[in-house]
Amino acid sequence: MQHLGIALPLIIALVVMAFAFDFLNGLHDAANSIATVVSTRLLTPVQAVLFAAVFNFAAYFLFGLKVAETVGKGIINKDVVTPAVVFGALVGAMTWNVITWWRGIPSSSSHALVGGLLGAGMMHAGPSAIVWGGLTSTTVAIVLSPMIGLAVSMLLMLVTSWLFVRATARTAEGMFKRLHLVSAAAYSLGHGANDAQKTMGIITVLLYSQGYLGGSFHVPTWVVLGCYTAIGLGTLSGGWKIIETMGSRITRLTHHQGFCASAGGSIMLFAASSLGIPVSTTHTITGCIVGVGAARRTSAVRWSVAQRVAVAWVVTIPASAAVGALFYEIARVF
Repeated sequence: MQHLGIALPLIIALVVMAFAFDFLNGLHDAANSIATVVSTRLLTPVQAVLFAAVFNFAAYFLFGLKVAETVGKGIINKDVVTPAVVFGALVGAMTWNVITWWRGIPSSSSHALVGGLLGAGMMHAGPSAIVWGGLTSTTVAIVLSPMIGLAVSMLLMLVTSWLFVRATARTAEGMFKRLHLVSAAAYSLGHGANDAQKTMGIITVLLYSQGYLGGSFHVPTWVVLGCYTAIGLGTLSGGWKIIETMGSRITRLTHHQGFCASAGGSIMLFAASSLGIPVSTTHTITGCIVGVGAARRTSAVRWSVAQRVAVAWVVTIPASAAVGALFYEIARVF
């Protein structure tokens, strides 16, 4: 381990950069938790981002830190991490996030971070740096999270349609408005429990690698609070282009559909967070929105938009890995 204090200015700069990534994550992924309530006009955009930010932060009091531990030591061997690896990982992820945010493409901040970490870690220590078990569970989740979200949301649509078959349209609409708000709050909790923890893992492995944790891998309280604050502030800033794509361009949503999409996504996120699997909140809610649209009728989904989103999923990890590797090499020069 490096002697304490030698690299303190560098460590501080990288921690600030990590918080900046978390802020960008909140801004980029604000659409995940509020697209359905905005598109159905249940809340105004300003009300919705405030709502999401509050529940993002509330996740701190309800969930453990299993996802942070997976990212910190379950993707790349924690003992080979250096400041240059962390720098490459963060810049790779942030670069990809900015590109997709600018284009209004709801790609995954989570997998951008995983890709950046893989690219920088492999450039530093080769393939032996990879923790294959953690990487496998994460990449499997890339495929399964939107598919399971789609299936669960479709099932919820069928079950709730059957339960309310005798209700008047006005009664059903009033009930689903309230349920939609509850499910959106639950999804925001899941977003905070999963997404903010990825940056906690990056900061923690950086501190561990430089000897600032006394030799034991644990997430300091100030890192937890800092990450939740950063992602909450990012959510408050909003990601309006992506909100438009998620909330209306894939399919038009009713309160019934919005509830089923948010509830299906919440179930996925709570399960993944309890298992310590860093899934993509973007992938999950997109699959859920496609599912509730297809449950109504196949033609209700704009498949060309969904296909464009799916392409972004496929290229996110390799693209951010390439940028992460590049910036690792740049960092080594300096």
